[in-house]
Amino acid sequence: MKTNATAGCLLGLLLLGSLASSQREHPTETPGKLEIAKHPLELEPPPRPQTQRVDIVKLREEADELSKLAQSMPIEVSQVAEGKLPKDISDKLKHIEKLAKHLRSELVR
Repeated sequence: MKTNATAGCLLGLLLLGSLASSQREHPTETPGKLEIAKHPLELEPPPRPQTQRVDIVKLREEADELSKLAQSMPIEVSQVAEGKLPKDISDKLKHIEKLAKHLRSELVR
């Protein structure tokens, strides 16, 4: 009886040993996962946004031009009220709008 138990234990050990060796030959991980594990992911920090310097001299010139154009508008509007339409009023208004948008975009960054 002891010999049967000993033989059974030996047979069990042999089976466990063969299963363990077969698992080493055929790992449970897929080849893709093994390849990914060989090359760990290295993230670089995102590039910092470059802050553009504001050209103060240019902005001041544009602000002065905007001020002069805006100061001329009451005269132009009074001429319209008198029935006279200055031919450049539309261009002046478009230029005022363009200068104002540019100043806003430069100063609000």
